[in-house]
Amino acid sequence: MSGMDASDTRPTLVLTGASRGIGHATVKRFSAENWRVITCSRQAFSDKCPWPMGPEDHIQVDLSDPENLGFAVQEIRKRLEANGSRLNALVNNAGISPKGAEGERLNSLTTAMHEWRTVFQVNFFAPILLGRGLFEELNIAKGSVVNVTSIAGMRVHPFAGTAYATSKAALAALTREMAADFGPHGIRVNAIAPGEIDTSILSPGTEKMIDDIPLRRLGLPNEVADTIYYLCSENSSYVTGSEIHINGGQHV
Repeated sequence: MSGMDASDTRPTLVLTGASRGIGHATVKRFSAENWRVITCSRQAFSDKCPWPMGPEDHIQVDLSDPENLGFAVQEIRKRLEANGSRLNALVNNAGISPKGAEGERLNSLTTAMHEWRTVFQVNFFAPILLGRGLFEELNIAKGSVVNVTSIAGMRVHPFAGTAYATSKAALAALTREMAADFGPHGIRVNAIAPGEIDTSILSPGTEKMIDDIPLRRLGLPNEVADTIYYLCSENSSYVTGSEIHINGGQHV
């Protein structure tokens, strides 16, 4: 691969949903700590992404397609092997939350079954298939997995739809199960549950929720990225099976 040594000794992160918001901030955080970052998203690599080695270490993959997911696992393995890299962290950040024709929230009466299947494929099945598919690589490095859940997985949310919310609740439960199953192999599995984070995908009306947040402000993408980094670092070496709320106290 051009511009890289035959053996890359930097720790390596694989991150899904890297093209904006929390994912974008996470790439910048890890890059600043001299990690190699392999990104996966539906979009092709954007020239607006300011991290080094971006185009070479980006995999365009549709996580809603199980066959595409198998391709992604093989491609990630190939890129790790090509540089002698070890997989130190997998962050499952990709998530989708479909809306109605007028942008309205889809509830349990209005969500079409094909939407349920697509949402669960991306938000729930992709994390476990990536975790299992990359288990050997994580095992070698005694790495860490971070699943990105949501405050919507704990309570009915005014904007997040039912399929999204239930998929995130399922992902929180999966995090506990993975922690129990992966732990004996030295792999830690945790989750973060963001609340209202100030990104480009905020729903209109979010600012009205600030009065219900004890800290009286929205969160910042870099605050979420800092927590993800903590969970992938040695500073959290005895933390596994946890779900950390990053919501300014909104859950209390």
